[in-house]
This record gives sequence, C-alpha cells and structure tokens, in this order.
Amino acid sequence: MESRQEISSKFNEVAHAYDQQRRKLIPCFDDFYDTAVSLADVSASSPHILDLGAGTGLFSSMLLRRYPKAKFTLIDLSPKMLEIAKSRFHESADVTYLVEDYTNFAAPGKFDLIISALSIHHLSDTGKRTIYRNAYANLKPGGILINADQVLGATPFIESLYTNNWKSKVEASGLARDELDSAYERTRLDRMSALETQINWLKEIGFSDADCVYKNFNFVVMFGRKRSGG
Repeated sequence: MESRQEISSKFNEVAHAYDQQRRKLIPCFDDFYDTAVSLADVSASSPHILDLGAGTGLFSSMLLRRYPKAKFTLIDLSPKMLEIAKSRFHESADVTYLVEDYTNFAAPGKFDLIISALSIHHLSDTGKRTIYRNAYANLKPGGILINADQVLGATPFIESLYTNNWKSKVEASGLARDELDSAYERTRLDRMSALETQINWLKEIGFSDADCVYKNFNFVVMFGRKRSGG
C-alpha cells in the first residue's frame, strides 16, 4: 500500500475519536452503511467475512448483527484502530485481527463476503486493481464483494461539486476546528479513482453483476459477485 506508514500514523492519531467523528464526516452515513449491509446477502448461516482496511470494525460490527455466527478476518495497517475493533466485539464473536498491509493478502476461495469501507480509495489505480483481483481469488464461487468508498468526480467540475458539498456539510456538522483540520489533512492521503473506471475493472476481472448500488456525491457502494463457476 502506498504511503502505508503515513496512513498508519494518521489513523493511529484519530483512532480514539474515529467512530464518533465518522457519522459527521459522512453526511449520508445511514443510507451509505444501510445499503452496504443490505447487499451482504449470502446463504451461509456462519459466513466467512474478510474486512479490508477494517479500522475500528464498524462495518463488520453491523454485519455481525445480521450474521451473529459469522467468522471475521479484520485487516488494517493501524494497530490502534484494531485495538478499538477488539474492544467493540463481544467475546463470543469469532474475529481474527491482522495488523498488516492487505494489498497482497491471499486466502484463495476462503470467503463468502469481502467488504471494505472508506479504505481502498487510498490506493493508486494499480493498487486498486490488485485488490480487486485478489478479492476475486479470495472469494468462494458465488461470493460477494462490497466496497463502500469514495470516488473521484468524472470531470474536474464534478469533482469540485463533490468537494464543496462535503466541506459545506462537515463545516456545519458541529465538529471542532481541530477535528475538521485533521479530517482535511487526511484527505491528502486520498488517491481516488472514477466510479466508472472501477466498475469496468471489476467486470474485466470477472465479477458478474458489477454495479454501483448507491451514490451520494462521491460516496458510493460498489458491488460485485464471483461467478458460481469462477
């Protein structure tokens, strides 16, 4: 992962307040996550779920409510973020924590669901394509990829609309000035790619039913399914 030490450092700094801030930094928080969770529709009662860039485990915790017998693997560069994740899951939850770069994580054919929220946009185009290829390999046939993330505007004008809309909303969110400044500083780590480009990558890699299921300015939920014979 590009700049992985810087990414780890920045997210270690905000780990203690990350969940509290996230609702205010994602103006469409409820629809964004509700859509992502609703897409995680698998037949297994105890699915194996891989969370890429899991952070504090927020997305996984939502899926645990849907699948209380699920087996989770949470990967993140930030040890302090994963410490928060450990504290949020009850002792009966089956969770493995890995402090590492998930770019080349390999467990071929192991997972029913691979999820990610607000992480993959930190990668270069090459890194994103690698992640999507590895996700396809790591999914069981019929498995599902859900990426709830941020994307680049299709044109410079659209990108400015996205940026200005987000800033106006977070400035009115009630976050303190230092919290806002920290959030703006973290945007320097963003390496967003256009939505259409990423959907095309998913299709080229072999995902069927690749689509953007939700979009609110630059916040999107992407979906792809590994072919049953894949």
